[in-house]
Amino acid sequence: MNTDSRVLYRKVAWKILPLLFVSYIVSYLDRVNIGFAALRMQQDLGFSDAVYGLGAGIFFIGYVLFEVPSNLLLTRIGARRTIMRIMIAWGGCRPA
Repeated sequence: MNTDSRVLYRKVAWKILPLLFVSYIVSYLDRVNIGFAALRMQQDLGFSDAVYGLGAGIFFIGYVLFEVPSNLLLTRIGARRTIMRIMIAWGGCRPA
């Protein structure tokens, strides 16, 4: 690898790494909040550990079932259309 490529990779890394770091922190906080939500939900709704585990398992099964086809579709239609498709789908899921 020549020096021009190294300089380019360094510039790209300095622009992408802060975004990846912030994304990692948000992901970590999201996972921690699920644990706190479980405590309140179990107490307020009277869920047992088994019921909460079943609900979390169903969520993750659904996540895996839909994420794999979504990523396969990403390679066919491109990133812009995939992000647009996801935003439209999330917009359609909001309550009336």
